Amino acid sequence: MSELLARDVMVKKVITINKDASVAELSESLIKNKISGVPVVDDSGKLVGIATEGDLIVRDADLHFPRYFKLLDSIIYLESLNKFKRNLRKYLGTKVEDVMTSKVKIVKEDTPVNVVANIMVRNNVNRVPVLDNNGNLVGIITRADIVKSMV
Repeated sequence: MSELLARDVMVKKVITINKDASVAELSESLIKNKISGVPVVDDSGKLVGIATEGDLIVRDADLHFPRYFKLLDSIIYLESLNKFKRNLRKYLGTKVEDVMTSKVKIVKEDTPVNVVANIMVRNNVNRVPVLDNNGNLVGIITRADIVKSMV
């Protein structure tokens, strides 16, 4: 039996959203399609990020300024200031581009499924977009797709 590849288990009809869509449109799309995340594309259809329920939940969470202390004339942050800035951007964002995650783990069509599974586990992601050799989005694999492939 040959090894399963990404193209064998991926969903080919990928639901996407444009980076300029509103956060409300993103919420509606996730609910309507009964999905928890969606690839984000630019006007030319190129993948630019991924938006998930987790990105939207940040908007409803309490925003806490990072704890810090003063030492001489310096401020030393005890928590990540960059994380606070990302959460602030998501908290105030009105467009998908404002709330999406731009660093996306991707795979090619010929990536073995066990490699895809390792990427998901190591990076704690639930979905991985699949690109062809030209960088075009051709599919998406979720954890559920990998589980189904085991049967």
